[in-house]
Amino acid sequence: MSQTDYAISLRRWIKRSLLIALVLAVAGFFLRDLILGKAVETHQATRSDLVQTVVASGRIMTPQRASVGAVTTGRVVRIPVEEGQSVKRGDILIVLDDEDESASVAQARGAVAQAEARLRQLREVGLPAAEQALIQAQANLTQARQQHERAKELKAKGFVSQAALDDAQRNLDVAESQLSAAKLQVATNRPSGSDFALAQTALAQARANLGVAQAKLDQTVILAPVDGTLIARNVEPGNVVQAGKELMVLAPEGETQVVVQIDEKNLAQLRIGQHALASADAFPRERFAAVLVYINPGIDALRGSVEVKLRAPEPPGYLRQDMTVSVDIEVARSAGTVVVPADTVRDANGAQPWVLAVDGGRATRRAVKLGLKGDGRVEVLDGVAPGDRLISASQATVGSGQRVRAVAAAGK
Repeated sequence: MSQTDYAISLRRWIKRSLLIALVLAVAGFFLRDLILGKAVETHQATRSDLVQTVVASGRIMTPQRASVGAVTTGRVVRIPVEEGQSVKRGDILIVLDDEDESASVAQARGAVAQAEARLRQLREVGLPAAEQALIQAQANLTQARQQHERAKELKAKGFVSQAALDDAQRNLDVAESQLSAAKLQVATNRPSGSDFALAQTALAQARANLGVAQAKLDQTVILAPVDGTLIARNVEPGNVVQAGKELMVLAPEGETQVVVQIDEKNLAQLRIGQHALASADAFPRERFAAVLVYINPGIDALRGSVEVKLRAPEPPGYLRQDMTVSVDIEVARSAGTVVVPADTVRDANGAQPWVLAVDGGRATRRAVKLGLKGDGRVEVLDGVAPGDRLISASQATVGSGQRVRAVAAAGK
């Protein structure tokens, strides 16, 4: 046999050998699955704690916002604060031009001083003078009476004429009239008198006018109503502002709240006092504790959701007003229970959930009773024991009764 024929025969032998090996390998593979069963990835049921949560997203909010505006029209002359600055109650936020208001206060103060002087004049001058005039009038009346009595006696004896008696009577009448006038003047100048009351009323009116003028002057300086952070500013020096227009917004200091919208289907699971963990989208690795404090009694019909508020007892310093956050509200917890991966349960939301367990080398269908659901795991109350190997529902080609070989899923 030539070398060429030998080489050809050798190549043919090699090809036949490879083909036979391939056929044997394929046959062995299928025979292995036939004899030992199809290899399937399985997950092991374990015993551990399980927490069921309701997940939602929302925003950071303070319980209320303080809108700051002017109560009078005026031109802004100074703004000593910047947006984002923390302020204390009573700090100056905006200063308006106060030229007219200052003039009104000065005028009102002058009116008060004048009214006080009038009242002091009545007390220190008017009343003492009236009392002296009363004493003089009493003395004059006494003298007039004596003269009148003497004139009557002399007339009776014929020593004086009727005209002299008439003069004495006239002098007596005048003295009595003067006494009455003096008494009235004393009465009106006393604290219970009309002149004193009028002076007191004038003083009260002047002081009220001063109060109004001072209030208008005070309104030209806008103060922080509460401790907080300035989160919005819509005014600049030189602007003419109108009464009632919002110029600034303050986020008051106090408890930080997370306001979220929860799907109404989860409403039955929510309770006041439930604990939660929240994380800001800007700081996803940082989590902080929160407590559910409010469940809105109404439902948003357009979104099919209910508003829920959670309080953050110790909010981290990086939180900002209106910051977006994600919240996991703990609605139930089971300790030391049997749990399985959620993807091993078939018809989990149906009336008769079930699993495929590897039992005696075969896939066996088992009805199960489910409990809590959380973090990709499900609590099984009946039908599965710790250590059982379960076939993932994603392996749809595996049927009940089929011979299988359990292979642990990666990381399981």
